[in-house]
Amino acid sequence: MKKIFLVILAAVAVISTSSAIAIEDKPRDKVIAYYFHGSFRCFTCTNMEKYSREAIEANFKDDLASGRLEFKAINVEERGNEHFVEDYKLYTKSLILSLIKDGKEVKSKNLDKIWQFARNKQKSIDYVNGEINAFMKEAQ
Repeated sequence: MKKIFLVILAAVAVISTSSAIAIEDKPRDKVIAYYFHGSFRCFTCTNMEKYSREAIEANFKDDLASGRLEFKAINVEERGNEHFVEDYKLYTKSLILSLIKDGKEVKSKNLDKIWQFARNKQKSIDYVNGEINAFMKEAQ
C-alpha cells in the first residue's frame, strides 16, 4: 500500500512540475504584427510587407523566438479572413499591431505611415521598429 501511495505521490509531483513549466514557458502577453493585403499585390504593397517583415526579423529575433512577437501576412480576400476588414476597419493594405494580454486583444494600432515611407526602406524600417518597440514595452 505504501508503494502505491509513493508512486501516486511521485506522479502527482511530476505532473505538477510539468504543468508549472508549461505555464511559465508560454508568454502571457504578446504583440502580433499583421500585414493585411488582398489578392492583387502591386510593387508598393509588396515592398511594404517586405520592409515590415525585414524590420521585425532583423530587430526582434529574440521576441519572435520566444513567441512574444508574431508576424502574420494575411490575405483578407481568402475565406475566413473577411472579418479582419471589419475588426480593424481596413480600407487598404495595412500593418496592424495588436497587443494581446491574457489571450485577449487590449489594444491595436494601424501603422498607416507605411504608405508614406513605402519608397524609403530605412524610414519604413525605423518607423516599424519604433512602433513595435512601444508595443513590446506594454507586453511585459
